[in-house]
Amino acid sequence: MENKKLQKIERLIQKEINELFRLQAKQFKKLVIMSVITVRVSPDLGIAKIFLSIYPSNSIINIMDNVKKNKNNIRYNLGLRIGKKIRRVPELFFYVDNSFDYIDNISRLISQNEGI
Repeated sequence: MENKKLQKIERLIQKEINELFRLQAKQFKKLVIMSVITVRVSPDLGIAKIFLSIYPSNSIINIMDNVKKNKNNIRYNLGLRIGKKIRRVPELFFYVDNSFDYIDNISRLISQNEGI
C-alpha cells in the first residue's frame, strides 16, 4: 500500500481514538489525561499499534488494564466512526509511550548535576 494512504489512515485512527477516549473521560469525570501519541498500521491494515500517553503516571497500570480489557469495544466504536472510510478496521494493540517520562527524568538528572 502506498505510504501516503497508510499515513492518512494512521492519522484518522489517531484522531478518532483520541475522540473516543475524550468522550469516555468526560462521561466518567476522571482526572486522567490520556492521548494517542502515535499509531502504526501494518501495510495490510490488519494490525494497529497505538501508543498512549497517560497522565498522571501513577494510574498507568490501571488504565492500561482497562483499555486492554475493552479493546474489542474500542475497535467496534472505531469501526462505527471510520467504517465508511476504510474497508477493514485493524486489530488494536495498545502500548504506553514513556517518552515524556524519559524526557522528564533526563531533565531532572541534568538539573541535579548543575547543582554540583
